[in-house]
This record gives sequence, structure tokens and C-alpha cells, in this order.
Amino acid sequence: MAKLANIKVASSPWGSDDQRGALNRMTPQSQAQVLARADGSRIYDLSVDFFVGMPSFQAAGDPAYQMFMSHTPNGTIVDNLNNAGAKINKHVCYSGEVVFFYTHTGTHIDSFSHFGVNGMTYNNAAVDENLGSRHWYRNGAEQIPPIIARGVLLDIAGLHEVECLPESYGITQADCERALERQEVALGEGDIALVRTGRMKFWPDGTRVMGNPPGMSLEASRWITSQGIIAIGADQECVEVGPSEHEDNWLPGHCHFLAEAGCVMMELLDLESLARDKVYELCFIGAPIRFRGATGAPLRPLAMPLRGN
Repeated sequence: MAKLANIKVASSPWGSDDQRGALNRMTPQSQAQVLARADGSRIYDLSVDFFVGMPSFQAAGDPAYQMFMSHTPNGTIVDNLNNAGAKINKHVCYSGEVVFFYTHTGTHIDSFSHFGVNGMTYNNAAVDENLGSRHWYRNGAEQIPPIIARGVLLDIAGLHEVECLPESYGITQADCERALERQEVALGEGDIALVRTGRMKFWPDGTRVMGNPPGMSLEASRWITSQGIIAIGADQECVEVGPSEHEDNWLPGHCHFLAEAGCVMMELLDLESLARDKVYELCFIGAPIRFRGATGAPLRPLAMPLRGN
């Protein structure tokens, strides 16, 4: 019998104009509460560096990250593009660069416009009505607010006592529940779930970081969003297991999180230091670049342990 995902686009319980989804569960009060518990003496950077040659998703034809200098000190003297003259340009060392990359490169966040089903994205935003020639007019990355919330690490690689989960291992609901029990921490409404597969252990070796990722099965994905989380992140390129376990959808996890559950996704998070130090409960802070109408944006997430843990 065929294994079908049967994803359906959800209408937001926060109204027809909503573009934040589960992030509506984050309030000024919840943000203040978690910040009050944060241990600011220990800050973990969960992002990766951007550099030429870095691992990136190119299987669908997207470009690799590129950076090149548009201005250099010696070039400024020769070109004199600023019309300041050789004397001033020899005195002032001017440099600048240009970057070019797919928005789903490195540590980043997916907006709701990234994936949908049957021509619709989250909260019934139709492609035909909301996608122009250059960008989306609904569900773009600029709609994602700064995220400050309690984060919970689910160390699935640690649960199985392996450096990294095997290729294409589908994380189950039982894995998630056992990891939480082992770590003696609960996951609840308003939280952010951070799932560790161990893949970031090999960064930046693209041959071991990318392709056929271990990740969340659709069953586990539906269970974890049912807990009332506001966002999910993982240490690999798509949060979910790959390739798809469902023949009617090539990325059912993306379609579930973004279109069915209204839950933003964060990818390629570095969770190794948190796992090493057994920081399972944390204050998470992350803010994407506000690329208007984009399907994703770079993210610089930070984590601080919660006091008393």
C-alpha cells in the first residue's frame, strides 16, 4: 500500500490576515520570562560561517555561495572610482565586497512561502494572487519577528550513543519522547524544538554534511507540532529525513511544518556545543535578515542556558 503524506494547507486560528502562525504563541510576557532566567555568562553561537566553498544545497540547481571584492585599497588608487584622487586614496584604505547566494544557504530560517501544496501556502495564500515577478507579497521572511523563547534540545544522536545518526534515519515520536525522558526535560507550548542528528560534527565536509540526511519522520513532525512549539530547528539541511518516505510528496516535512502547522523551520544549526555541555533547556534568541518577500533568510541564533539547569 502506498505511503501518502496527505498534507493540507491550514487556515490560521489567528485570522485570515495572519502571517506568523505558531509564532503568535510568543508574547512579550513569555519573552521577558525566558530572558529573566537566561545565564548571560554562557552564550552559544549556533550558526556557521559563510565562505566560498561552503557546503550548500545545489541538487535543484541553486548557486553556491560566492563572495568577491568590489573595492580594494590598491584598486581604489588605480581606478579612482570615488574621484578622491591618488593622494587621498593612498591615505585611506577602502575595501568592500559583494555576496551572492541562495537564501537557503548556511544557518537560515524558512518562511511560510517556501513550501505549500496545490498552489497554496500557509493560511490559504494562493501563488497566483500573492507571488509577483520578484517576490512574495504574503508569508515572506520579513514577517518573521525576532524570536526569543525557551528552547529544548532533543539530542537524538546522544540518545542512540552515536556520533551521528545513519544516513536517511527517520527520527520517530518514540525517539523524541525517549530523548526528553533521558534528558529530564519537558517540551511544551511556546517552546522551540532543536533536533540534533550529529551531522554538524562533520562541518564543513560537504561529503558528510549534505545528502540523504537523518531527520524527522512525518509521524514525529506531526507529534512535535502537536505539542504547541513555535519553531523547529535541526543541525542538517532540511530538518526532515531524506529522501522522502512518502510517494506523494518529496519534502513532506517542509509542507507539514510550513503549510499545515504554521511552524517556521531553522536549518544547519550548530548544536554540538549544547550537546557537549548537556544544555538541554535554554533561552533561544534569533532574528532573520528582513528580506522582503523572500522564502528564507540567514539567521544568527544564540543560546544561553537557563538558570537552575
